[in-house]
Amino acid sequence: MDIKEGLKKYFGYDSFRGRQEEVIQNLMAGEDTFVIMPTGAGKSLCYQLPATIMPGTALVISPLIALMKNQVDTLQALDIESGFLNSSMSRADYEAVKTKTRAGILKLLYVAPESLVREEFIEFLNASNISFVAVDEAHCISEWGHDFRPEYRKIRQIINNIDKKVPIIALTATATPKVQLDIIQNLQIAGAKVVLSSFNRPNLYYEIRPKKDPTHAITETIKFVKGQGRKSGIVYCLSRKKVEEIADQLNVNGIKAVPYHAGLDSAVRSRHQDMFLKEDVQVVVATIAFGMGIDKPDVRFVIHYDVPKSIEGYYQETGRGGRDGKEGNCILFYDFADIIKLEKFMKDKPVSERESGRMLLYEMASFCESGMCRRKHILHYFGEHFNDHLCNGMCDNSRHPKETYDATSDARKSLGVVIETGEKFQVQHLINVLKGSKNNQILLYGHDKISSHNAGDGYTEKEWKSLFNQMIVLDFLRKDIDDYGVIKITDKGKEFYETEEKLELIKYVEQEKGEKDPSSLEDFTVYDELLYELLLKLRKQIAQQKNLPPYVIFQENSLEEMAQKFPVSMDEFQNISGVGMGKAQKYAAPFIASIKKYVEENEIERSTDVIVKTTARNSSNKLFIIQHIDRKTPLDEIATMRGMTFDEVISDVEHIIYSGTKLNIDYFIEDYMDEEKQEEIYEYFLTAETDNLSLAQSELGSDFSREEIQLVRAKFYSEMAN
Repeated sequence: MDIKEGLKKYFGYDSFRGRQEEVIQNLMAGEDTFVIMPTGAGKSLCYQLPATIMPGTALVISPLIALMKNQVDTLQALDIESGFLNSSMSRADYEAVKTKTRAGILKLLYVAPESLVREEFIEFLNASNISFVAVDEAHCISEWGHDFRPEYRKIRQIINNIDKKVPIIALTATATPKVQLDIIQNLQIAGAKVVLSSFNRPNLYYEIRPKKDPTHAITETIKFVKGQGRKSGIVYCLSRKKVEEIADQLNVNGIKAVPYHAGLDSAVRSRHQDMFLKEDVQVVVATIAFGMGIDKPDVRFVIHYDVPKSIEGYYQETGRGGRDGKEGNCILFYDFADIIKLEKFMKDKPVSERESGRMLLYEMASFCESGMCRRKHILHYFGEHFNDHLCNGMCDNSRHPKETYDATSDARKSLGVVIETGEKFQVQHLINVLKGSKNNQILLYGHDKISSHNAGDGYTEKEWKSLFNQMIVLDFLRKDIDDYGVIKITDKGKEFYETEEKLELIKYVEQEKGEKDPSSLEDFTVYDELLYELLLKLRKQIAQQKNLPPYVIFQENSLEEMAQKFPVSMDEFQNISGVGMGKAQKYAAPFIASIKKYVEENEIERSTDVIVKTTARNSSNKLFIIQHIDRKTPLDEIATMRGMTFDEVISDVEHIIYSGTKLNIDYFIEDYMDEEKQEEIYEYFLTAETDNLSLAQSELGSDFSREEIQLVRAKFYSEMAN
């Protein structure tokens, strides 16, 4: 059968997309093929169509059970005989699929790489007529990729055990030049035809938003999703616990959502996936396990609640949006503290894996903090040149360009320090030289004696990092991934260094945590400044009457939220951050009255969408902590019992107290610090104008730890405000 005839008969298409036809012809000629196409470009067809035409069964190695089921369901709906083998099946079903394969009935057989290593499986393959082997999600082979799986590195030795020589097709949506080389070497397909499509997804809008705090992030997430109407989307989180929490919070706020992660029973995962595909729910909240190969073309938004571990991971996950070529909004909440947290998680890994993982993380941080066109940055990362004017405002930095400056002198300094140090060092060492550091490494190599030493002392470390990042993306410098990120100068860089050419670069501007981002699709942090001022005055009056510092009544972020959400009932007021039933009963009446009056006088149309309700899960956590504090359980023990960090418990204790519940944590504080320290911190908060923790630490001095100040602040609030 002709491939175009097969395309029409089995898949209903009249023509191929992109380079699909080229790939299929190469595979059917018995040649190895390596395909790199972005998500949504039609990779699956590149092996599914030849499998239907060629005699025998195509063996498809796939990393996820959900992916197998989704693709087999789709193929069977097209009357293409296919099946899968994995641990979720009953023994009878498993054997039935093997029988069909041996009989030559199945055209495609999906298996997990873990299944391949069994001796009985190799015997089964040799008893079957395997037409070719397709390695899907091939980036899983590489330790330099974003989703490395050790089992993938054993695929070649399994294929070598098949009696006859079969062609291999490896496919991935994300592979840097380094990862591409690693895949080819590991699969031993050096002579493979490499088909590389552009990584550009012009319909996707990329935006990074500062992650002020978890409350801020979930509030923005809820508002964004509600603003999408009935459009489908995915919210990605890094931990299973966070997935469950966010799914709960979306549901209680009227958004139909289901969780998806590896800790759920496989039947539950399959059900949740089907609910999303059939649009019984609007949102799937998931770890990265969800979405690989899921054939849902109309995912309209992808939100990263936590920063991904690599640009490859980010690219692949965002690529699940807008696969039909239409609208796809990609929002990422970024806080550098998340990068630090992820780096700590790698502490038990082997040194080489830890180092490569750290490099991928810091590439991700550079991407998030960059003022350059996001699309240009992504495509450069994958080895593709892109003119940023072609972005057409489809990223926040292109839509709202950052200020530029004449960076000619600074650019030459960055090139000069690379040349003087012999192209043997990473960015951090080069910056240390430019800033005049005399650390042990600089003294050891004698870099305190070169002309570049202290040549860039006028700039901060982040400003230099931004400049080096731009010089790399613009191809004046390159990062040698094989040599753990050592910076080398390119021919273009050498030419620039030796001429009088001018260079404009983007000026780095520090964005404070939680600062309003003008590039947001919607400005969710805005509040009514006039109402805010009125509420500040009201707070001050009540504080004077009760002889308390104003912040004890309500914190300023609570007032900002009131001036944004206009709560005019007790239920709405209790959903303001930092307000609970106890505090609402004590102080809400005059605030509600003032807000009501202001809304009426100014004819303000309130949106009920902005009221973010709390979940039963949070209530359960709160009850657990209150009960154990009543029993005088040490806070660090509560953390262990609840699977939380000590910082998280202190934070939850503060939220409970701020919401109006009185907690007596004296028993713990007395064991934690001496009485004099307690008194000094307590007296500070009695007279302080603000409860800001960093300011308190600065005022009190280095003798006091942040945790000590936080604990006494909580005690102070509990006794004075509740």
